[in-house]
Amino acid sequence: MQKVFVTGISGFVGSHCAAELLKKGYAVKGSVRNLSKTSEVVNGINKQVDSTGRLEFCTLDLTKDEGWETALAGCDFLLHVASPFVVKEPKDENELIKPAVDGTLRALKAAKEAGLKRVVLTSSIVAMLGDANTSIMLTTNSWTNVNAKNVTAYLKSKTLAEKSAWEFINTQEGPDKLELVVINPGPIYGPTLTGNLNGESMDAFKKLITGKLPMLPNAISVMSDVRDIAKIHVQALENDQAAGRRFIVSSEESYSLKQLATILKSNGYAKVSTTVAPDFMLKFMANFLAEVRGALPFIGITYDADISETKKVFNWKPIPFEKMVLDTAKSVALVLKSNQ
Repeated sequence: MQKVFVTGISGFVGSHCAAELLKKGYAVKGSVRNLSKTSEVVNGINKQVDSTGRLEFCTLDLTKDEGWETALAGCDFLLHVASPFVVKEPKDENELIKPAVDGTLRALKAAKEAGLKRVVLTSSIVAMLGDANTSIMLTTNSWTNVNAKNVTAYLKSKTLAEKSAWEFINTQEGPDKLELVVINPGPIYGPTLTGNLNGESMDAFKKLITGKLPMLPNAISVMSDVRDIAKIHVQALENDQAAGRRFIVSSEESYSLKQLATILKSNGYAKVSTTVAPDFMLKFMANFLAEVRGALPFIGITYDADISETKKVFNWKPIPFEKMVLDTAKSVALVLKSNQ
């Protein structure tokens, strides 16, 4: 039985990847910062698939070199999923950039030294936004210009981390070269397995359905279902056509947050606001609020994406947008109810 190491297995994407791996017959070893999180992960995964005897955990600090050799021993593949999604703009951009770049390189070096076959890296469409100041069609050849005015620390961190990964792969020496596949999702929604709503996406849905988000930014983008992302991550491990390529995993069409909110409103979530904040107001508020400043590259801009390569290589069709929205809301509402 082949074993896959998953960094950040307790996270939103990581837990779904682990469940999908187990469904496909792999054994899974996952890294957490604290082993106290493991019961939450196991309980969530076991609702999807029996993990008995095929799921193990270890503690691993992505900012340190220690522990990688032991962690990857006996593994065949690596899913490097661990990476925070942060909207709030930090005072020092290196708070995001350095851990993202160094953690990615650390994972790749360890995978190569351990003799692994392939790494699948979770990147983002935010590494594909050009100057992040105009509506564009994202493709697998698109890159974010990290020197552009509107590019935030988070966009820089994802772009530089992915670029450093490709540079590492393309400058390898020796006969046993490590293979890399990169997955670029849009904003990620979908049901939570663990019941943890602390991530940006889940927190946004929580605020939406509880009426704590009075106005929405005028942002239009392709969006991603975490279940699609997990499936493509797993298929990318052994698909012969995938090695050395980037894949956008998102909806076929772009959607506004107002469209998302309208679906919720029309399906009984009465507290949801569909009011869109004026662009000028948000741009003014960005001068004072780090949370708003971090969202500037999306305000008043439309990001479409060409997902034809992903559909063709993986014989894949995205989960319908409305289903994603309603499944996410149902999942969040159940967690909120259980926590009352």
